[in-house]
Amino acid sequence: MTPELRLYEDTFTGGATTAASLPAMARMIYVVHGGVIIDGRRRGDGEVWHGEGGVPLQAGDDGVTLWRFELAPSGAPEGTAAGAGIRSHAKLAAALQTLLPAGDLLLRGDSVAFAAGGCAYTHVHQGPGIRCLIEGGIRIDTHGRCTSYGPGGAWFESGPEPVFAQAAMDRGAKFIRVMILPRALLGKSSIRYLNEADKDKPKSQKYQVFVDAPIAFKLGA
Repeated sequence: MTPELRLYEDTFTGGATTAASLPAMARMIYVVHGGVIIDGRRRGDGEVWHGEGGVPLQAGDDGVTLWRFELAPSGAPEGTAAGAGIRSHAKLAAALQTLLPAGDLLLRGDSVAFAAGGCAYTHVHQGPGIRCLIEGGIRIDTHGRCTSYGPGGAWFESGPEPVFAQAAMDRGAKFIRVMILPRALLGKSSIRYLNEADKDKPKSQKYQVFVDAPIAFKLGA
């Protein structure tokens, strides 16, 4: 068994009786649409919660859809949420045994937006991560493959494997991302462009950082 980075989609119908309790685990929860009470505070469209402790979730009156990113330790059980009025499924999971950076770790959650036709030049990151498209369309070239994604499409990037990304030509793109990075990158960019000429070119992507937090997770814990 190896640690995994996981992404779940949880849909709660409305009302106080639609609730779940999540076990302790390093995670970020993104509200796709609707409202949810997490740890006693309401969060709505585009807002996030993050933490490492166990946490209760309760749907707002009109229900909610969540994207739940989790760093699961070795041997952790499958983590779909359960309860009356809850639909939960795993969108993507990736084993991290050989991909986690050495030493202290950082969980970074952000959004990355592109104008129509905008691209991210061939690059690598200093840690693995899962992305999920929230709007538009995007093409990802990596591992010798070219794959296009629409809203709700999720993919994994290992970090050291080069990636080129381009938004659809007729509309922009925006994805939600969680990466596990070396803690030394707190407040710093994790991207490295492979072609020297690309480093100084204007960049089309725009970032919104939701979470940039040290985590207690240790490999083998």
